[in-house]
Amino acid sequence: MSSDSSRLLPRSEELRERALKRTPGGVHSNVRLSGAQDFIARAKGAWLYSVDGRDYVDYLLGQGPNFLGHAPEQVVDAVAEACRGGVIYGGQHELEVRASELVCRALGWADMVRFGVSGTESVQGALRLARGATGRTKVVRFEGHYHGWLDNVLTAVRDGKWGAASAGQLSSHLDDFIVLSWNDADRLAAVFEEEGDQIAAVITEPVMINAGVIEPLPGYLERMRELCTRHGAVLIFDEVISGFRLGLGGAAERYGVEPDLATYGKAIAGGFPVSALAGRESLMSRLGTGEVNHSGTFNGSVMATAAVVATLTSLFEDPPYERVAKHGNTLMIGLRDIGQEYGLPLRVAGLPPAFHVAFGDAPVTDYRSLQQLDLARYERLSKALLENGLWVAGRGVWYVSAAHGEDELDAALTRFAAAVAGEVGR
Repeated sequence: MSSDSSRLLPRSEELRERALKRTPGGVHSNVRLSGAQDFIARAKGAWLYSVDGRDYVDYLLGQGPNFLGHAPEQVVDAVAEACRGGVIYGGQHELEVRASELVCRALGWADMVRFGVSGTESVQGALRLARGATGRTKVVRFEGHYHGWLDNVLTAVRDGKWGAASAGQLSSHLDDFIVLSWNDADRLAAVFEEEGDQIAAVITEPVMINAGVIEPLPGYLERMRELCTRHGAVLIFDEVISGFRLGLGGAAERYGVEPDLATYGKAIAGGFPVSALAGRESLMSRLGTGEVNHSGTFNGSVMATAAVVATLTSLFEDPPYERVAKHGNTLMIGLRDIGQEYGLPLRVAGLPPAFHVAFGDAPVTDYRSLQQLDLARYERLSKALLENGLWVAGRGVWYVSAAHGEDELDAALTRFAAAVAGEVGR
């Protein structure tokens, strides 16, 4: 498929025409403007099925949330049963308690948790809490890291500088952020020496999955932790993507560095819209006293917490991490082999549960070096992949789920090879 609706099959084309009349761009998230325009009828496991009968092996996974695969029965059944007794009470219920206990047990380092609906809003809660606790205003963040779409966190490069990414976005809302290159510990240390008494927090994806799936260099997160502790700043890990995907303890567990606060979403609830802000009691307790406000009508809903309980129970009782790693590693090797077979400079790098595909061979350690790759060429290839039945993101990130097995691996490599052969032959 392509964004040209004339290439869609009949039912998807009809639905797209209708959608365009009532929905800007025909989509409800701008992330989907450049993605596939086919309409999905249903999904199960690692497969999507369109309204026109096409099937896709899915390595986008709804932008990451479907870590257990689509429509995992244990989660869907648990949510349906719980919601028969009500969805929103405007009061507390047992599932909130059980979900909170499971999250803290899984993370290991966190004492308390507050649930939300989206990662974007949990990030806002973390930033407000850090500023409220320290009495400071500035926050250090990093080029290419994504922390949501609101005015005070959405950024893009304009004329070689980081700033507002959207019309209508107030650039002044970004004034309190110090934007640095990722993986440069010396530069971070220098900023703390210059402005440490004004820095409330450092917020980072502990592994830079959203853009390029770039791991921290050895010792980088440890240095970041040490600097925050020394200067009294709050270390915030944005684990909306990495949390529960890289392991029960997420990136904090994988790299052995504990933050003060962290945000979670996507893989926490089997595909249901849930996020979480977790952290140390000394910080989180400020929400409980009312000193720092954190609110939301749908926070901790029956649906949300039932999904969290079912998902984390599944991850505890039947951990999928070894088979996800096996599938991801085998898939990465297979994609590289296909690139070599066709003489293409295909770069496949990252982690088995989430990796990045592009063209080029430049060493990549941060956002700027990522731009040395031929990202546009891969984006063009991604359209051919969609046409051949591979559901992937144009920006090169592939997600692996617990539902991906041998059948999906065979289908993915066969369809990838067909797409590459078609592109080479043009």
